[in-house]
Amino acid sequence: MSLFISSAHASTGGAAPAGGGMEMLIMLGIFGLVFYFLIYRPQAKRVKDHRELMGALAKGDEVLTQGGLVGRITKVADDKDFVVIALNDSAEVTVQKAAITAVLPKGTMKSL
Repeated sequence: MSLFISSAHASTGGAAPAGGGMEMLIMLGIFGLVFYFLIYRPQAKRVKDHRELMGALAKGDEVLTQGGLVGRITKVADDKDFVVIALNDSAEVTVQKAAITAVLPKGTMKSL
């Protein structure tokens, strides 16, 4: 039985080490700060930037969707969350504003 428990540790009588609670609180505080600065804050910044991108969409902008479609916005519905994108002269698609990942520089469609 004494193979797994050293006799010196087993004879302490169950006394807790002093200061264990304060060290645990400091450790939890450090983990909280790491979580905030490495996970929450960058994700909140990305969400804010995407929300600003969706709010700034205007007719004539060349955009890239999540599905990889590149087109020019022909109609923006303010009351709804949809835009109409012209892929070429004859094809148009309706997509959600949230599906737009980037606004491309003017002339990008002509260079493709």
